[in-house]
Amino acid sequence: MRMLVLFDLAAVVILLIGVAHSWLGERYLLQRLARLDNLPRLYGGTAYTMTLLRFAWHITTLAWLGLAGVLVLLARPTFSPEQIGRVVGLCFLLQFAVSLWGSRGKHLSWLGFLLVGVLALLASSL
Repeated sequence: MRMLVLFDLAAVVILLIGVAHSWLGERYLLQRLARLDNLPRLYGGTAYTMTLLRFAWHITTLAWLGLAGVLVLLARPTFSPEQIGRVVGLCFLLQFAVSLWGSRGKHLSWLGFLLVGVLALLASSL
């Protein structure tokens, strides 16, 4: 019972950190960076640079949320490797979507995220 509570508390803390990371980072860091006039010009302008910074920032939060899901499963005595594989797979598919959308396909991280997500889900269904 103690393990259940501690893993669940750790997951809640990760969720809170993730929300704070995305919200505070957007409000106090990314918005300020967007106003700078000396950002690197990627693909001809600073708009892509900001988009790249923004999606990379929020992908970190998505990874933490996936880890919170794994902690919740680990606290349950009946968890299975398949369930953890599904959490990892879904987390990576979310990261794939954010990366593809955020970079408009120019940053190839989307390909790796898609591959990991699909492979983890396939492995979980065997």
